Amino acid sequence: MSRPYAEVIGDPIAQSKSPLIHNFWLGKLGLEAEYRATRVTADTLADYFADRRADPDWRGCNVTMPLKQRVFDQLDIVDLHAEVVGALNTVYRHGDAVAGMNTDTLGFLEPLRPALGTPHLFRMARILGTGGAARAIVNGLAVNGFTIVLAGRNKDKARELIEDLAGDGDHHTASLAHFAAPTEFAFDDREQCLDLVVNATPLGMRGQPPLEFDWSHAPPRSIAYDIVTDPVETPFLENARAHGFATITGLSMLVGQAAAAFERFFGQPPPRDTDSELMDLLRR
Repeated sequence: MSRPYAEVIGDPIAQSKSPLIHNFWLGKLGLEAEYRATRVTADTLADYFADRRADPDWRGCNVTMPLKQRVFDQLDIVDLHAEVVGALNTVYRHGDAVAGMNTDTLGFLEPLRPALGTPHLFRMARILGTGGAARAIVNGLAVNGFTIVLAGRNKDKARELIEDLAGDGDHHTASLAHFAAPTEFAFDDREQCLDLVVNATPLGMRGQPPLEFDWSHAPPRSIAYDIVTDPVETPFLENARAHGFATITGLSMLVGQAAAAFERFFGQPPPRDTDSELMDLLRR
């Protein structure tokens, strides 16, 4: 007997923790539904959506690399935030239409909410990476008053992204190589400031080389945030802790963005009072 399902699509996809998260919530709620992982490439994307539109059990999908910017052409409706960001990660049925949205921004900001609720004299984020997730992160932090330093392999792409998504402000770009080499820059007092260093690249993911970042570039009291989830404890985060910095793992963003998607797929919010149990499960 068939039952409703959603899934995550991308390439590669075997490492995704999204099925574990959504199926954990489905089990807690006792819902007769499931969540899968399906490998979809850029070349098979159109065929995938043709098949799923015809499947009455399909409720939608999360979208990961390298499809977050390529999926727009397959949709009937795209929400304004996803259009502004230029990338989306959640596709769902909206009546007879197929709609898309971006929940990456919500997920990324969720573990930062306590800090964002505190006034600061200055907020700065060093964001490493210029892909689809970086677009959501740049926009979300700029809206929350951060000055952005965006680093990528291609500085022109970084500059274009800043101009598109960060709005007015004294924002900057740099190469990834700039942050790999030590600096002797003397930072001023940061006691009333909020500084982030964010790895928004796939570097450090299982099968990828580590991100080269010299922690002399991080101001005192910075928070290191890595959106990579496999492994959870990346060399980037291990090195940050070794230098005395607070850290946030990619699981926080992953669970936060999944919660918003879950409600679209299955019609009710997930049981967030089980987050501690879920996090323990994800770290195994």
